[in-house]
Amino acid sequence: MKALMTATRNARMLMRYSARANSRLFEAISKLPDGVVLATRPDGVGSMLSTLTHSHVVDLIWQAHLLGKAHGFTTRNTDVLPSLDQLRSAQERIDAWYVRYADECSSDLLDEVVHFAFVDGGRGEMSRGDILLHVANHKTYHRGYVAEMLYRVSSPPPTMDLPVFVRDVWSARTSDA
Repeated sequence: MKALMTATRNARMLMRYSARANSRLFEAISKLPDGVVLATRPDGVGSMLSTLTHSHVVDLIWQAHLLGKAHGFTTRNTDVLPSLDQLRSAQERIDAWYVRYADECSSDLLDEVVHFAFVDGGRGEMSRGDILLHVANHKTYHRGYVAEMLYRVSSPPPTMDLPVFVRDVWSARTSDA
C-alpha cells in the first residue's frame, strides 16, 4: 500500500513543483527586454519564448492523450509565437489543470495504460503516471535551456530545483492529498 500512496504523492508533488518552477521562470523572464526573450541561441535551439512555447504545446498534446481526445497538432511547435504574457497565462492554465488532474488520480488510475499516437504518427503507450512523470521531466529539460540563456545575458535564473521546492513548499503541506 505504501508504494501506491507514494505514486500518487509523487505525481501530485511533481505537478506542483513544475507549476511553481514555471511560475518562477516566467516571472524572471518577464523582467527582460523583448529582444532578449526573442533572441535565438547561437546553436539554433531557438529563443526563450520559442522554447517555452514548445514546452507548452507538448503539455497540451499530453493533456489530450490523458483525456483520450485529439490534440490537433501536427508538430510540437507553433507557426506563430504568442506574446510572453499570452504564453504565461496559457502555461498557468495548463499547469493548474495538471495539478487538478494529479489530485484526482488514484493509484489505480496512475497505473492505467494510455494508448496514443505520437505527432509523427507512431504508436505509443504509457501509464498515466509515466505520462505525468514525462510532462514534469520534459518541462524541467526545457527550463534548463532557458536558464542557460538567462546566464548568457547575465541574468541568473531563479532557483527551480526540486529539493528547494520540497524544502520551501511541499514539506510545509499538512497533507499529501
